[in-house]
Parts: sequence; C-alpha cells; structure tokens
Amino acid sequence: MAPDLILFFAALAGAGLFAGLIGGLFGVGGGIVLVPALFHVMGALGYGEDVRTHVAVATSLSTILATSWRSLSTHMKAGAVDVDILKRWPPPIAVGAAAGALLAGVLDGEVLLVVFGAGLLAIALNMAFTKESWRIAPDMPTGAARAGIAGAIGVLSALMGIGGGAFGVTVMTLCGRPIHQAVATASGFGAAIAIPAALVNIGTGWGEDGLPPWSLGYVNLPGFVILAGLTSLTAPIGARLAHRLPRARLKQAFAVFLALTALNLLWEAFR
Repeated sequence: MAPDLILFFAALAGAGLFAGLIGGLFGVGGGIVLVPALFHVMGALGYGEDVRTHVAVATSLSTILATSWRSLSTHMKAGAVDVDILKRWPPPIAVGAAAGALLAGVLDGEVLLVVFGAGLLAIALNMAFTKESWRIAPDMPTGAARAGIAGAIGVLSALMGIGGGAFGVTVMTLCGRPIHQAVATASGFGAAIAIPAALVNIGTGWGEDGLPPWSLGYVNLPGFVILAGLTSLTAPIGARLAHRLPRARLKQAFAVFLALTALNLLWEAFR
C-alpha cells in the first residue's frame, strides 16, 4: 500500500475515534472534528482546496448516520430522549438538509470553508459563553416556527457537514429543555440530515475531476467505512460519559479547541 494511503487511513482512524467520543459526549456531532481532519489530511496529500472542502463535508455527512444511531440508542436506554420532538422535527430538518447540500454543491470550496469556519466559531462561542439557564421561550416552537427553525438546522448542518446536535441542543436549551435531554434528543437528528445530504452530495459531485480514489461523487467510500465504523464504536462511550463528567469545564476546554480550529480554517480560506 502506498505511504500516502497509509497516512490517509491512519488519520481517518484517529479522527473517527475522537469524533465519535465528542459526538456522544457533547451532542454536537462528530463532523466538527471530521471536517477539519479530512480537509488537512487531503491537503497534505496534495488535493486542491475546492475538492478537499467538498469531500470533507460530504464524507463527514455520510458518517453521521452511524454515530447518530449508536448515540441515540444509548440515550434512549437512559430514558433521556423526548420522543415527541424526535417525531415532529426530523421531516423539516431533512428538507433543509437536502436544500443545504444542493447549495453546497454550487458553492466554491473557499466559500464553503468560510461557512464552516464561521459556523464552527459560532458554536465555540456558544459553548464557551452561553449559560444553560438562559431561556428565550418557555417551550419548543410549533407550526410554522418549528418548520422554519428545523429547516434552518438542516441547511446549516448540511453546509458544514455536521449532525443537527450543535444547533439542535442550542435551540432546545433556549426553549426550556434540560441540557441532558437536549443532548440526547438532538443526537437523533443526524439521520434526517445524513441520508438526504449524502445522496445529494453523491449526485452533485459525480464526475468531478481530482477526487480521491474510490469516491462516489463527493463521498469518499474508504472515509465513510473507516469513519462510520470507528465513530460508532466511541459514540456510546461519549454518551455514557455525558451523564457522569463535569460538563462545564469540558465544554470550556473544547470550545477553545474549536475556536482555534475555526480560526485556522478561516485563515486557510482567506489566505
């Protein structure tokens, strides 16, 4: 096997293990780790910025299904999931995810990288400075408001290559839901995002030049297999730790890591 492929697979393995743990622990989706990791690994292997941004986002999205399912099943066993939200929110999230993936397909890689970097920085600031006691509504929105907010979660998540946890947890906690219930329930949004977005990314990237070996459109198959397998192994561990560890300190430390990662990606984009 070529040394470049060995490096690629080793980096995927490390990113997958870490991403699954983070996804289960914070409910923010492993994509916030996977997208930067894939972007930098493919850069080291000589792929152009436009291709590697699209492949990183699309391949990350394809793996969310495994992470989401394992994490959700662990939270369900703990009795922390709001089943009513999980029934009503995924359909508009899925519509938004398909629209976001279509939009990502027509954007330049640099623009997509700016979107990811800015979104990641916003997530980091939210984790660092918002308080779990903050509320903007006594309960979750319904009707047109629910459809609009859920659709926006789908669009933003598909553009960034992440599960719906990052934005879903924020919405639920601001609407009066306990943080553990928010993390548990938002872990189930991943399938609604991953399936339509991955299919759209296969179509929009079909026949593009300069893609990594064994890719279906923008979805890299070795990346999907390795990342999906390893993230699904560590996601339940993260989900169990979420109920045991001091989340406030962990969130602050992880927020610093995310902010530095976001600034690095924005520098790459504008450079």
